[in-house]
Amino acid sequence: MALPWALAVLSLLPLLSAQSPKCFNFTVPLTNATLDQITGKWFYIASAYRRPEFKKSASMLQSVFFYLAPNYTEDTVLVREYWTMTVIVHLSYTVLLVFPPFLPGLSENQCIYNTSNLKIQWENGTFSKYEAGEEVTGYLLFTKDPGIFMIVNYPEDKQNMGLSLNAPLESSSAPLLPQTVDKPVATQEQMREFYETITCMGMDKSEIMYTDEKKDQCGPLEKEQEERKKENEGSPENT
Repeated sequence: MALPWALAVLSLLPLLSAQSPKCFNFTVPLTNATLDQITGKWFYIASAYRRPEFKKSASMLQSVFFYLAPNYTEDTVLVREYWTMTVIVHLSYTVLLVFPPFLPGLSENQCIYNTSNLKIQWENGTFSKYEAGEEVTGYLLFTKDPGIFMIVNYPEDKQNMGLSLNAPLESSSAPLLPQTVDKPVATQEQMREFYETITCMGMDKSEIMYTDEKKDQCGPLEKEQEERKKENEGSPENT
């Protein structure tokens, strides 16, 4: 989703330097190592957006988790997103990660499943996707703690800039396999870095919107998909 996602949505990305007046270095090329670092399951913890479409969509997010699977030969990242959203009106933009998909009108508190491919720009360290005729770009940002990552949108545009925080599970296992504990974890130190980044970008903590994994309604769908995947893998035609 542009989200929602997100997107990040992705050493792949820019590095945070709290001492720098520019806050970030957006010129770090993406590598296989950084893509490996973000492969697997992540939870969308919090965000702050100023672009009106993104901000509106983010306010409707109750809980979001997603899987990232890079394809190194095709220069893409497959994103599988599970959004629990409170949606009352027609949406044309949503915001997980950085890449807004087009959604129809929905009723309240629905689980929405979405898959998409992000294009990797290796040299300038970004991911992008076309939505409604517009190319939306996101910068992957790692902090001092490699266990989390952020996606930054429009960092030079004070009117439209945005940032999202993504954290892993409490206990990890192999990428793209069921996890032992489906609970997102963001430590106080990780949240402090997120707040510092918000401040460095010129935004205010009051602009942050948080998700709550306790409101997730996509767990049953994820479980059903995993069981179907196991059945397909165990079928005679796949042996």
